[in-house]
Amino acid sequence: MTSYINVPTKTLVTPENKTFAYREIGVDSTVPVIGLVHLSGNLDNWQPAVIDGLAKEHRLILPDYQGVGGSGGKATATIQGMAEEIREFIHALGFKQVDLFGFSMGGFVAQEVINQEPSLVRRALLTGTGPRGGQGIGDVTKISDRSLARALVTFTDIKTYLFFTRTTNGKQQAVKFLKSLKERQTGRDRSIGWRAYRTQLNAIHQWSTEQPINFSRLETPVLVANGDSDAMVPTRPNSYDLAKAFKNSQLIIYPDAGHAGVFQFGKDFVKQANQFLK
Repeated sequence: MTSYINVPTKTLVTPENKTFAYREIGVDSTVPVIGLVHLSGNLDNWQPAVIDGLAKEHRLILPDYQGVGGSGGKATATIQGMAEEIREFIHALGFKQVDLFGFSMGGFVAQEVINQEPSLVRRALLTGTGPRGGQGIGDVTKISDRSLARALVTFTDIKTYLFFTRTTNGKQQAVKFLKSLKERQTGRDRSIGWRAYRTQLNAIHQWSTEQPINFSRLETPVLVANGDSDAMVPTRPNSYDLAKAFKNSQLIIYPDAGHAGVFQFGKDFVKQANQFLK
């Protein structure tokens, strides 16, 4: 199987005349896994080892949001709007049902997809994320701005501070993770623009002020996973509250890990996720 660092970028134009850039990898499967990336993320922000591990047993399709990377249009102003555009993308591909893998803001979008069209989602991986209106989510802009300033001063990637703990182990894991994101040498995606980035931040802030979604009526199985020290979406209470919001849920909390706990513990997460998706 071709590694994620080598798969080509494709484009799709929906009936609504929206152009999406995406990458596809994995084995043939009736129900594909749609990957929804984090704030400011593009197709190069998925850790290749985790994507390759999931792709050994599943078909993964990973799109850029509108206004990001190779996708057309402008960045969408609300999390609900992002969910609507992802649903358009899924339907344009011809799928009646999918699994979702949402990380960080992608987890917010995944929840809204489930809320808007429950029958579309068979199972969901909700990672490094929390419920609508969750505690501390409204601080994402402040935390991101502070971390960006620190990253500029220290000539490091902002994810060093946002995604990992500041323990010795956390710092080592940050270096390892950031190195993996540079493995792809050709055909790299375009970085998000400043205006689109601020639009996404505003969408997250608005989402943080809204009422939680009532998932109690749904039977959708979800796997919630996070590090025990998430600085962006505080693990307590958000990961626990999100797991409790669904009737059929599993919760994994990784030790000495932050927002990107599922990538720091990639081997275990792939094993757990593949088993869950079966």
